[in-house]
Amino acid sequence: MRPNFHIKQKMKQTFLIKFALVISIIGFLFSCSDNNQFTIKGFIKDGNEKILYFENVTATKVFLLDSMKLGKDGSYKFMHKRPEAPDFFRLRLNNQFINFSIDSVEIVTINSDTLNFAKDYSIEGSIESEYIRSLTMLQLKTSETFNKIQKQYFSKIITADEYTKEANLCIEVYKNEAKNHILNNLSSASAYFALFQQINGMLLFDPYDKNDSKIFGAVANSWNQRYPEAFRTKHLVSLFTSTLSIIRKEQTGDLIPKNIESKDFFDITLLSYNNNEYRLSETGKNKVVLLDFIVYEMKESPLHNQQLAEIYRKFYSKGFEIYQISLDMDLHFWKNAASNLPWICVIDPQSINSPIVRKYNVDKLPAGFIFDRNGEIVKRVEDYGKLENDILTYF
Repeated sequence: MRPNFHIKQKMKQTFLIKFALVISIIGFLFSCSDNNQFTIKGFIKDGNEKILYFENVTATKVFLLDSMKLGKDGSYKFMHKRPEAPDFFRLRLNNQFINFSIDSVEIVTINSDTLNFAKDYSIEGSIESEYIRSLTMLQLKTSETFNKIQKQYFSKIITADEYTKEANLCIEVYKNEAKNHILNNLSSASAYFALFQQINGMLLFDPYDKNDSKIFGAVANSWNQRYPEAFRTKHLVSLFTSTLSIIRKEQTGDLIPKNIESKDFFDITLLSYNNNEYRLSETGKNKVVLLDFIVYEMKESPLHNQQLAEIYRKFYSKGFEIYQISLDMDLHFWKNAASNLPWICVIDPQSINSPIVRKYNVDKLPAGFIFDRNGEIVKRVEDYGKLENDILTYF
């Protein structure tokens, strides 16, 4: 009897050891699974019954990952696979957004309320997301100031010259503060985020500006060293390379390399002072074209148009045209001025709020772009005093 007892005891011990081993393996597998995921959780005050959306903001699109109806206490929780390189996500409540980034962190806590969802929120567990919050608040403050200046201009409280000066100053305040953060954190998600902040659809950092381009290049280089295979890195490097080719062409007059896709027209169709419709692409067929943005009410406008008139006289017969867009609000003033000019003068009724202004990222006036005979942007005019020499390059 005793031998049988020992055998049973030994079998029981073996079973327990195997069972413990199985439990350990299962625990290990669950642990690995958890390490491959991140969690977003928190509370939304007064969010009972409202739908909260969880989205992935890629370099080109926004994807809905999950959604849930908030409970009585406003609590929520989302889980998702952790990205291999820093990526951006957001919580959406109605038309309000909270942006954050995810890299190596596992749990991020975001608390807010329904009324000031995108403004009055707290975020814990991710230093980069805290930086993004600070940049978002700075962008919102800049946007509010910018829109206030616009309203003053539309209400004729300030002149076009005052608007241009104050609007540029407003943008520079944001850029100076954001630039300090970017240069101290080149490979960070928050540096990338800062580069692509907008006001009314207009990028605050202009990739076609020779000074801003250096910032884009520094971030692109740093991301390429740290995350060379990430799609976001390749997208940023591609953007920087294509814009740099145009900037270099502006400086040297060399042809854009054949392997770099040049920037084509954002086509425009507007009415002239005599109600004739002019299309930019038709105007520019087989011609060198200056696309010029101006407000005729600005004090610089008369001298600016005198300079253009001299250039127009010299190059018109060689195949040169000016497509000048007025952003004036006083139509009568514009018509009187435009009727005396020899080139194509059109007006954008949406003035400085125009989508065309945003597409061309016009952040100061006057602003100009030179198109070659193939209908491609080959230069952004930085100095109108050098415009004649710039145009000579393309004849």
